[in-house]
Amino acid sequence: MDHLPRSRWRGPIGTWQAVVLVVAVLVAANLLLNRWTGPPRLIAAVTVSALLLGVLRWAGGTLADAGLAPGTLARGARWASVLMGLVGVVYAAGALLPATRSLFEDQRYDGMTGSELVARVLVVVPVGTVLVEEIAFRGVLYGLVSRARGTVWATTVSSLLFGLWHVLPSLHLATAKPALTGVFGDSALGSFLAITAAVLFTALAGVLFCELRRRSGSLLAPMGLHWAVNAFGYVVGYLLW
Repeated sequence: MDHLPRSRWRGPIGTWQAVVLVVAVLVAANLLLNRWTGPPRLIAAVTVSALLLGVLRWAGGTLADAGLAPGTLARGARWASVLMGLVGVVYAAGALLPATRSLFEDQRYDGMTGSELVARVLVVVPVGTVLVEEIAFRGVLYGLVSRARGTVWATTVSSLLFGLWHVLPSLHLATAKPALTGVFGDSALGSFLAITAAVLFTALAGVLFCELRRRSGSLLAPMGLHWAVNAFGYVVGYLLW
């Protein structure tokens, strides 16, 4: 969907100044969110999300520029519902097929209780991951860069930064997932290759999320897909571990 006219952009700071400020906030947030757990992480995620929306507003943007215009929410919710259903079907098939079942195995599920799983799926993932990442990358960053350079630039910048955002969470990925250990090994080189693969994969996922944001006109569409991929992954991994 097309954006609002450029004339709406009148704020105390310029668009690119706002982009630099957003990136600086995200660097600090990435360090904190990967260090903190429990309530501090959730509080930080909500705070960062509000701060980023404040930067967008400071630059003259609106909720519509972040994909959160009230008039687009119903359409976005419909997109999200369909996407969540599709992910559920794909994950169920993957879990049932012997050839793909091992992809869901993850040592991080060892010792996880049912209540911890529920908290992760219903609180940690939607608030500590989806909310902050979607507002940051497909909301504020996408809106800012799109206004200045168009959707191609917005998608490129947002997706590259989204990939780099996942460097810290991927540090122990090669050893945590048995399927990846068999591919990359447990050496330093294997760890580097696993991190690189994770960054590239999440950058490509970012492109898909941006396209969903563009086509639906709402941030709810990528939010729904993002939640389903993470949350259903936890559920299947927990059940198979």
